[in-house]
Amino acid sequence: RGIIIPVVDMRIKFNLGTPVYDQFTVVIILNIGGRIVGMVVDSVSDVTTLKPDQVKPAPEMGAAFSTDYMIGLGTIDERMLILVDIDKLMSSSEMGLVETLAA
Repeated sequence: RGIIIPVVDMRIKFNLGTPVYDQFTVVIILNIGGRIVGMVVDSVSDVTTLKPDQVKPAPEMGAAFSTDYMIGLGTIDERMLILVDIDKLMSSSEMGLVETLAA
């Protein structure tokens, strides 16, 4: 608390429509390479640890959907989770722009 950090909105990053911000907007705080950043997300339902046998490689999605930021697919009970490589996602060109603006 008490510091200003850059915030990246995933809806804007992935071109998923116009974001709406209100008192229920969720921002998760990350430490990426020693830099504190915020990430606006739709929701956070749980934080969990997966065992290696619960993670499958990312499927090939073709040109319609980029898997550049995917680690793979996780499974917990009947739920399937898309696992995102946060370091790779936040070190992309958009994050470089944020670092330039913050300097």
